[in-house]
Order: sequence, then C-alpha cells, then structure tokens
Amino acid sequence: MSKRSASEDLDHGSGLGAAKHQNGTVPPVSGSVVDGEANDTEMGEFEDPYGDEFESDGEIIELDGDDDEDDDGIEVDEETQQNKAQAILAQDAQQEQLDESTIYLPHRSKPLGPDEVLEADPTVYEMLHNVNLPWPCLTVDVLPDSLGSERRTYPASVYLTTATQASKNKDNELITMKLSSLAKTLVKDDDEDEDEDEEEDGDDSDPIMDSETIPLKHTTNRIRVSPHSQETGEYLTATMSESGEVFIYDLGPQVKAFDTPGYVIPKTSKRPIHTIRNHGNVEGYGLDWSPITQTGALLSGDCSGRIHLTSRTTSSWVTDKTPFSASQASIEDIQWSTGEATVFATGGTDGYVRIWDTRSKKHKPAISVVASKSDVNVISWCSRINHLLASGHDDGTWGVWDLRSFGQGQAPSPVAHYEFHKSPITSISFNPLDESIIAVSSEDNTVTLWDLAVEADDEEIANQRKEIKELNDIPPQLLFVHWQKDVKDVRWHKQIPGCLVSTGGEGLNVWKTISV
Repeated sequence: MSKRSASEDLDHGSGLGAAKHQNGTVPPVSGSVVDGEANDTEMGEFEDPYGDEFESDGEIIELDGDDDEDDDGIEVDEETQQNKAQAILAQDAQQEQLDESTIYLPHRSKPLGPDEVLEADPTVYEMLHNVNLPWPCLTVDVLPDSLGSERRTYPASVYLTTATQASKNKDNELITMKLSSLAKTLVKDDDEDEDEDEEEDGDDSDPIMDSETIPLKHTTNRIRVSPHSQETGEYLTATMSESGEVFIYDLGPQVKAFDTPGYVIPKTSKRPIHTIRNHGNVEGYGLDWSPITQTGALLSGDCSGRIHLTSRTTSSWVTDKTPFSASQASIEDIQWSTGEATVFATGGTDGYVRIWDTRSKKHKPAISVVASKSDVNVISWCSRINHLLASGHDDGTWGVWDLRSFGQGQAPSPVAHYEFHKSPITSISFNPLDESIIAVSSEDNTVTLWDLAVEADDEEIANQRKEIKELNDIPPQLLFVHWQKDVKDVRWHKQIPGCLVSTGGEGLNVWKTISV
C-alpha cells in the first residue's frame, strides 16, 4: 500500500462532486469547480462544503476592432454586428450547457487544473460533513456507541478514531473524537416549510467536535477497533505502526469523557495496555480483530510476509511466537472469517488471496488462489454471507469471490469483476447491513458505491443508457462516485444505515448519499 507525502499543503476547502468548470465561471447548483484557496487548518474545525453562489445580471459582449469596420477595413452595418454578438452569445450558452451536463469521472475526464477543485452536488447527499485535521491520516475506524442501531434521524452523532502521518515523528497522534449535531444536508424544495424541517432535523445547529489525543512516536499505517467494544465496555483499539510495533489501547475512558461532563481521563489510559514487538522493525498494514472471539483475538501482518496471532488470556496478552507464513511477499490486508472462529484470509503483494486456519500446526495456508496479476491491496469478508470475499488490486481492478469455489482443483473465477478505476484500490468494504452494496476507494481520488444486485438488462437502466451517451461505458452496478483527495480508508457505520467515514489528504468526510 502506498503512502502519501505528509508535507503537502492541506487546503481548507475540499471539493466534492461530479461536475467540472474552468476557474472563474459561475458555479451551478448541480456542482462546479471553484477556486481552491489554501488556509491554515486546526484541530476540531468543521468545513461547510457548499460555498455562496452568485448570479450575473447580464453579459457584456465586446467586439474586436472599430465600431464600423471589420478586420479588412470594410464598413460593417449594425445588423451584422448584432448577428456577430448573437453568435458569440449562442456559442457561450452552448459551452455552458455542455459544461453543466458533463459528468466528471476520473478515468475519462480531463485532470483538474492547478486552480480547480470539485464541489459537491448537495442534491445527491443526505449528509455531508468535512473535518479538517492537523495532518493527513492513512486510516480511520468507527467506534461502536450506545445510541442505538438503525438510526435514521438527524442531527446525528458518530464516534471515530484515527491516527496521523505527520512530517515529524514526534508530532504524530492517535485522535479519538465525537462528532455531534451532524445535520441533514439534503437541499430543500422551494415550497417546503423551512421552519418545520429545521425543527424536525435539527438543521439550525452547527456541528460539534470533541476530541482527545494520545501522543505517538511514529506514523500509523492502520487502526482497527474491536467490534465487541460496546458489549464488553472496553474499546480495544489496535494500531499498526510504521516502526513495526503493534499497540493495543483501551479507548473506553476517552469515550466516557465525551459523554460525562467533568470526567478526567487517567494518565494510564493514554498509554497502550499491550505492545506487540514480534514483527521487529518491519512495518505492516494487515490488522484485524476477530468478530467472533469477544475476549480479543488480533491478527497482524507485516511487509516480510509474517502473520502473528495475539490472544487474550485471563491475565495478559499472548502472541504466538511462530508466525503464519507462505512467502516473503508483503501482507497488505487481513480479514477474519465472519462465520468461523479459526479461519482468516489475507491478500498480498504476490497477487494471492489465501485462506488460513489458526489450528494449523504448520502455520501454512489451507488454500491459495491467484486473485490478480498485481498486488492485492485490500480485502473484505462479507458479514451477512460468509462465503463472499471482495478483493481490491493495485491495477485498479476489484472483484468478489465465492469461497465455495476455492480448492476444487481448478482456478476459480470471481463472481463479479470490475475495471472502472484506473489507479490502485486503497480500501474495499461490504456494507454490514446490505450484502449487495460495496464501497471501493482508489488513488484516483474517488470512493465508488456499487450495488451487485442490479441486473445489467434492467429496462430502466437500458433506457437511461440510451438517453445519456456518457453512461454507455459505465457499469450499471455503479451507484455513486464521491470525490475526496488522496482517499485512503473507508469504513461503514454499522449503526447508521448508509453512513460512511473516509479519510483523505485533507481530513475526514462523514457522508451519506441518497443512493444507499
């Protein structure tokens, strides 16, 4: 997995959207390109993704040359001048209409200019909030909370944790935050009663961010929170450090501080409760908590191909001294099975997806399948259908595998395969509440949402493809394209249907579309 430079400037306003315009033009409601102005960013600052809009009362047409002569010195009558002016106006109107109707897609549209950014189309987001952070973050995860499941009302609240990639090691931090008063950002109809809507959705309040930090000595490549945190009361959080160490924290006191006024976090809670040093000084990216073992079972993989299992006993943490290993290729991602307590999968730089069993005395994989000719950067095990596994690759492709076809004597084929992205895939994740929905992020600065349940021969989709030529080369399963600069990690919120959190070069996005 590639890293971005931490020294690059952080723009105060990140653009998100689907339409591109030249700098200086009037931004339409449907999304546009506006000037990107760099501002200093501070911890805890929310950003309004929608800027003010201005309309021009008219346009002044200035014709070259003298009033009564053309370029050859021949007198031009008033009617000819009017025709020329009308032609210029018609050409500008045609170009403006073309710009507004153009769908911005990273694999087909021209790259953004130095003074161009993308602005979100507010009509396609139900919620969209940007959080500026002091440094870029390579990874993010959602903390389970006690506010209930299937939450669909506003204002919303989410608990998150992330860790930085600072330019100097001493400036790195683990950041735990509570984002509250997250309002609905769906555009209102003209005839809608604004007072009633504000009262219902709480749109009259500004977003609030509470945060707690823990100093770190190195960049964190990946951070993962135990899915059993809410059940056990311990918010076990593991970080895979650039130094090769794996730290385990209990962020329970930090969460308590957000909800208990006057609570003071003990100093001991700002130190790890356990440190895994079995990887030596070899960094890694593979990290995952078991969704089945409540006491705590953690897998960590490094760039030398070694995987260590750390389990919790009644008195301490124990790491298996004998690593699981199949080759020296880097372990880029690890996923525990969502249905079997001893089974896990890995993806590596050798292009293999491997299935392992922790009971194996040889510490070798049970099944190895070539998933890509390039690196397998990320994988995701479906929580609702245990035999489905998704993999994202360094060549921009991604696919979904039926694990029941593994190990049957012939090379299996993915049940779904897409080549939409042209840059490496950086994150992939099944929607925990809908097995057909998948989120995919790429180094092309986009997060795409896909619905695998959509049939290519659907009559409505076929008609749309006929009417809009731009859709001819777009897979019908593609639901949504979200733009975020240098996006690295995307996580679904299991308690707010359709809500995602993504981290990029300019901070965090918390968003929900009308598509999911």
